[in-house]
Order: sequence, then structure tokens, then C-alpha cells
Amino acid sequence: MKRHQMRENAFILVFEKIFNDDDVSEVIAAAEECGEFEVNSDVIALFTGVQQHISELDRLISEHLTKWNITRLSKVILAILRLAVYEIVYVERVEAPIAINEAVELAKEYATQEDAAFVNGVLGSFVRAAEK
Repeated sequence: MKRHQMRENAFILVFEKIFNDDDVSEVIAAAEECGEFEVNSDVIALFTGVQQHISELDRLISEHLTKWNITRLSKVILAILRLAVYEIVYVERVEAPIAINEAVELAKEYATQEDAAFVNGVLGSFVRAAEK
């Protein structure tokens, strides 16, 4: 599985979990059972990593929302931002520009051009602050 597909599949699980109070393992089992997309060890690692650090990820995202509150974000954008920030902070083999580009591509596919620009701006702000 290519890295883009892996991220997209992890994004779907992160998005699903926003609406679902089920345990992480139950969300994974349901995804595997439906068979709509591949759920391999890399997808599971990304998804579970996001879920383990969700409070910190939301705090980091919130710090870079200008005139926005995290509760006002669409669930699609929230899932994309959580995944991207997780990769930037916790996945050593992923460079920030790659994570940002992938997040923007997911936003273009699952949201709008405007949302893609918003994601790019929030993640750019996050990376610039982290570099200081």
C-alpha cells in the first residue's frame, strides 16, 4: 500500500471515531469487517497513535486557529488536522512538508479548496512555531 493510501485509510478511521464511542479496537474490527478499504499495521498504528494523543493534538491545533475554535471545525478538517499534527510530532520518518502536503490533498478530496487552504495555513503556522 502506498503512503498516501495508508494516510487516507487512517484518516477514515480517525473521522469515524469522531462520531463513534466504540473502543479503538472495535472501530478497527468494524473497518476490517466491512472490507471497503485495507486496514494494515501501518494504518492501525497511525489511527491508534492519533487516539492515544488526541487531547494533546487538539491543544496543539487550537493554538494555531486564528479567530476559530476547534469545536467550530468540520469533522473532516478536524480529522485531517489531527492526523497531520500526529505525523509531524510523533512519526520521525515523515517530514513536516510531506505531512502538510498530504493533509492538503486529503482536504481537497474530502472537503473544499477553501478548506485545503485553511489546513495548509494552520499546519504551516504549527510548523513555523515548532521550529522556533
